[in-house]
Amino acid sequence: MMTIKARIAVIFIAALFLGYGIYHGHYQTAVLIAGGIGYLIWSHFREGSVFLATQAFHRQDYEKAKKLLAEIKNPDALRKGRRNFYEFMMGNIALKEERVDEAEYHFQLASRLPWKKDNEKGMVMINLANIALRKFDYERARAYTDVANKLHLTARQNSIITKIQNEISKHL
Repeated sequence: MMTIKARIAVIFIAALFLGYGIYHGHYQTAVLIAGGIGYLIWSHFREGSVFLATQAFHRQDYEKAKKLLAEIKNPDALRKGRRNFYEFMMGNIALKEERVDEAEYHFQLASRLPWKKDNEKGMVMINLANIALRKFDYERARAYTDVANKLHLTARQNSIITKIQNEISKHL
């Protein structure tokens, strides 16, 4: 839940306290501080700044979300519970910037990751179906809507799926 700059600042301050603790013989405190530093480093690779990017994304501050997601150098190291949101947001940002192929790539990755709620995965499938419609690939769009129909979706998502299916039926 921190940016890389905030993590570095906290680690620097903690390292100062660590040095102070070792110098004055407070070894138990030094071990706790070293553990905290280790956690900050671990969480940088496993959590990243995805949570902050998610908050910016929900506020529709896409530039900030893009900047926070760009801090993540190796998305493969993120845990699955973060990676799915990373890929979803990257797909949406790419879609807003009219980079359809890149958006499809990110949504494809997001569709293969575990989601806690069906309606979250449903949004991924809806986006994939819309991209398939843009590319006039109606069979693939139908496959995505079939998968989405098996999920427990909200009423709004169901109405979007119905509109997509109506569009598909016009062309098949």
